[in-house]
Amino acid sequence: MSAPQMPPWLQEQIMKLQQSQQNLQSIMTQRQHLEMEKAETEKALEELKKIADDDSVFKQAGTVLIKSTKKILIDELEEKVELAKTRSTVLEKQEVRVKDSLKEQEAKITEMMKSGATPPPPATTEDNPRK
Repeated sequence: MSAPQMPPWLQEQIMKLQQSQQNLQSIMTQRQHLEMEKAETEKALEELKKIADDDSVFKQAGTVLIKSTKKILIDELEEKVELAKTRSTVLEKQEVRVKDSLKEQEAKITEMMKSGATPPPPATTEDNPRK
């Protein structure tokens, strides 16, 4: 005698949960890369501020170095740091939303399994405020 099959609606909920977990992992990876990039930029900015204003400075453009001025490079790096902070804030908010969604999905799956594995009733227009 074989074990009972998992109902299709439960399989669907589990697949949604796995997709949300992958989405969370992607967001966390993006945020980690962004934080490393921001730290490198801040370190470069710190070093750039130590040199004299009339010293020669270069910035990398692909595989070549281009001569620039200290002020231009400082402005570019400060803008890059601000952009990284903004992107990090956006990713942090996405991470919180996905984590909350994961908790809800896990609770829903647990409840479905406890309730005897019956599918949830279809949503009506009264239940859905968007309609």
